[in-house]
Amino acid sequence: MNEPEVIRSTLGTTTPENPRTIAVIGLSEDSAKPSHYVSAYMQQHDYKIYPINPAIPEVLGEKSYASLSDLPIKPDIGNVFRLPKFIPAIVDEMIKLGLPNLWVQQGIVNREAAARAEAAGIHVVMDHCIMVEHRHLTPR
Repeated sequence: MNEPEVIRSTLGTTTPENPRTIAVIGLSEDSAKPSHYVSAYMQQHDYKIYPINPAIPEVLGEKSYASLSDLPIKPDIGNVFRLPKFIPAIVDEMIKLGLPNLWVQQGIVNREAAARAEAAGIHVVMDHCIMVEHRHLTPR
C-alpha cells in the first residue's frame, strides 16, 4: 500500500485522446468540498470522471451514478471520498467488478479493507490526496 511505484502507475499517463478514468465515490456538488475541487482538477488534467453519488443527477458536467455497478465502463481508479466505515462495501464491489485501483483520499483510513483489496489483487493508495500526488508527478 502507498508504494511510490503504485502511485505513479495508478495515475499513469493520460491525454485528451486517451483519458484515464476515475470513478469518484462520494463526489459532492458543493464546490467547497474536496471531492468537488479535487475532481475538477483531475478533469482539467485529462482524466475522465464518473461521479458516484445516488443523491444527485449530475456534477461537474457528468452524469452521476448510484454505484460502481451502474457505470457504463470499468474505471481505471476508484477514488473514495466516503467515511472509513463505507470502504469495506466499496472494496467488495470493486472485487466483484474486477476493478484494478483503489485510491482512498487523505484523512480516510480503513486498513482492514485495504488489506482485503490488496489480497484480491487491487492496488491500494490510502490516506493520500490524488490531486496532491498528481501535482508532485507533473512537471511544472
